Amino acid sequence: MPTSQEQIQLSFAPIVKNAAPAVVNIYASRRVQRPRSPLLDDPLFRHFFGNQPGNGAPSRLQQSLGSGVIVAEDGVVITNNHVVRDADEIRIALADKREFDAEVLLKDERTDLAVLKIDADGESFPTLPFADSDELEVGDVVLAIGDPFGVGQTVTFGIVSALARTQVGITDYRFFIQTDAAINPGNSGGALIDSSGRLVGINSAIYSRSGGSLGIGFAIPANMARLVVRSALEDGEILRPWFGASMQAVTSDIADGLGLDRPRGALVTKVTEDGPADKGGVQVGDLILSIAGRAIDDPDGFGYRFVTQGVGGTTDLTVLRNGRRVDLDIALVSPPETTPRDTREITGYSPLTGATVMNLSPAVAEEVGLDFGDAGVVVAAIESGSPAQRIGLRRGDVIVDLNGTDIDSTRTLDGLIDERPRVWRLTIDRDGRTLQMAFRG
Repeated sequence: MPTSQEQIQLSFAPIVKNAAPAVVNIYASRRVQRPRSPLLDDPLFRHFFGNQPGNGAPSRLQQSLGSGVIVAEDGVVITNNHVVRDADEIRIALADKREFDAEVLLKDERTDLAVLKIDADGESFPTLPFADSDELEVGDVVLAIGDPFGVGQTVTFGIVSALARTQVGITDYRFFIQTDAAINPGNSGGALIDSSGRLVGINSAIYSRSGGSLGIGFAIPANMARLVVRSALEDGEILRPWFGASMQAVTSDIADGLGLDRPRGALVTKVTEDGPADKGGVQVGDLILSIAGRAIDDPDGFGYRFVTQGVGGTTDLTVLRNGRRVDLDIALVSPPETTPRDTREITGYSPLTGATVMNLSPAVAEEVGLDFGDAGVVVAAIESGSPAQRIGLRRGDVIVDLNGTDIDSTRTLDGLIDERPRVWRLTIDRDGRTLQMAFRG
């Protein structure tokens, strides 16, 4: 209970006053082609009306609104990738109403984060310092700052409702801070700060049936945001460490078999020969309990903890093996491209037309978001509206077999497609499941 007048008048105003100037509005715009009227190609229409200006490339301006956080005095801004995805122009508005153009330094779809740079040489901007988001606890007070619905900068108050939310399919690294501080459309990319005014997360998504806040919001932890910013400034790309093993979650039955009091950890099911895990002594059947002293509850939690270690040096791993705890040292190295990717875009007449495929390697597997992969051919991209999209092919699908022939390279796949059979029989691997499809030629 409050014991003084000062405590009764407790306010977050001083914290907000320091933090709010570092939170910005982001206006992203892009040109979208309008559907072309068939009349424009009609000779009779053109005879009477001629070639109308702009008829060759009709387009409209599409705009989106989001928020961002300045994290360096020279104007480096962190935001969500989905705020600036496909943007042709980006405009940033500060809390003091000044506006600047901005350029993209780095966009990363897997983390849904992007790093921008304000175009203002010589200017010095207010910043928010990063906190260690691993130090957060459930019940900690947090404030969300952003521009919901475009009404202007808004501050909302709440607590950390949960940590390490891994069942939220927003990014490849499913590890989120959950808060009941009101987050609404337009808050994306904005700041989640602690009671000391430090950045603990980037507000990214909400659970809602109406489009408005229901008190269930999710933020990307600051430790992941810090890694992306550092990668943008130092390397110009995301450098993630490669583990070289696949894992599965621990069920109640597995926990009983291992003598655990509850399901926890990540169970190693496969180890790549000569990969970091193999060289560090990890074995199939090991149960990963912690990394760098942080407990691991499931494979998603391990993926987040491992990636945020960054590249360089080693990290400590504790596993349970045959009932004994074993401490291991794992090198933090980038995944190698052991096989040339030989990227090919499938064209011509086939169900796979519109797919971009690559030869698998640890580096390619990391890029497309596969947990494991060192051989075969993977779908890296799908063209919108293409036959490949219509048959349900997805990014990350591994093409195993086409018309009875094992697919060991993109060259093999290209050669088979040129044969144009009467019936196409396709086998793919998707998230460890084998799917078979058949289509008329």
